[in-house]
Amino acid sequence: MLQKIRVRRFLAPVLAFLIAGCAGLPEGVLIPVDGDVPGTSRIPILVATTRAPSDDPGFLYSGERGPRVDLNEIVVSIPPDGNRRIGEVQWPRKLPPDPARDFATLSVAAVPDEAAAAAWFVANRKPNRRLLVFVHGFNNRYESAVYRFAQIAHDSRMEATPFLFTWPSRGSIFAYGYDKESTNYSRTALERLLTSASRHPEVGEITVLAHSMGTWLTVEALRQMAIRNGGVPHKIEDVILAAPDLDVDVFRQQLADMGPKRPRFTVFVSDDDRALQLSRRISGNIDRLGAIDIADPRYRELLEGEGIVVFDLTELRGGDRLNHSKFAQSPEVVRLLGERLIAGQTVTDQDIGLGEHIGAAAIGVTNTVGSAASLAVSVPIAIVDPATRDNLDDQADRLGQNLGNVVSGVVPVVTPAGRRCDPDREDCPPTR
Repeated sequence: MLQKIRVRRFLAPVLAFLIAGCAGLPEGVLIPVDGDVPGTSRIPILVATTRAPSDDPGFLYSGERGPRVDLNEIVVSIPPDGNRRIGEVQWPRKLPPDPARDFATLSVAAVPDEAAAAAWFVANRKPNRRLLVFVHGFNNRYESAVYRFAQIAHDSRMEATPFLFTWPSRGSIFAYGYDKESTNYSRTALERLLTSASRHPEVGEITVLAHSMGTWLTVEALRQMAIRNGGVPHKIEDVILAAPDLDVDVFRQQLADMGPKRPRFTVFVSDDDRALQLSRRISGNIDRLGAIDIADPRYRELLEGEGIVVFDLTELRGGDRLNHSKFAQSPEVVRLLGERLIAGQTVTDQDIGLGEHIGAAAIGVTNTVGSAASLAVSVPIAIVDPATRDNLDDQADRLGQNLGNVVSGVVPVVTPAGRRCDPDREDCPPTR
């Protein structure tokens, strides 16, 4: 009985936050409007879905499972930068939306087949021919996924063509089991689309960005692809897992099943992610990958052994109240996504002089440590980078003791026992 009371006490505020987050959003926003407003941005997105069609043109698709993969081009208008904050999806308070202040749908057009989708890519490709595939998470309506991806594409200023894969989610906090099974229902479709894209001669590199429960779908599709073909196609270079709702033990086995011919993995974690804390409780009390403590030797050994770069966003503040969407709502993180990760570049402490616990906002300022001022504006994003871990001592020597003192003053220290502390406190040990 005591355990049930504790669970209810934990669930109550989480459910309240989720309900509050979903309340008040307008419905039917996918009906196109005239968006010829100075200063707005047009974001064309190719959308593939395994959802069932809706009879309402304002929704296009429901949360139920469809019999096939449908393709559409949707063009989203985003308000001028002066009328919004980076990381925010500005839903209209009423319909029709005001493009000067609201996200708005400018056009919706069916794409009849994969050949037409390939032609769309050629017409909308960037000079580098990179394709970014986004797979959303749990509790997402079709239009929510479209608008969130438009926000990421715009705010990150990425050099990639946006391609959204949206799977059947009922958009309800009470449909966790249904949504999870819908990811399994959709994994073959995602595998086929990724395989088709990787074989097209006009597509260069492919980056996959997945969030929350969508990371399960993504990793399963890649695992299935590797088993079927003896590896993942080389064009699928990078996979970014944001707040992954993945059982840590299962993830370890999925990587093993993929074998050595697999993409580079980057993971965004936050051990204060309340949505993943809930998922952990209802999933056998096994840690979720997106909420691990990177100071835990068990997980550091796994991540380093697999060559996975991890960004710990725990110290970031702001964003959603569940700390589950920091990757999209933090201005620093979305810029990091666009400037380096989505572009297929590795982000290491050696490249940018961050060391192991330096704020990654300095990436947007310079690719090397140019001055102490660039570090002073950094945000506390910790990086675990196995590739350059052995170079930290040499790097520290190059930077010199004075820079080391500046660094220790702007970032949290992780003690040998894994405890975070304030560097200004007398009982905090020196940085490692």
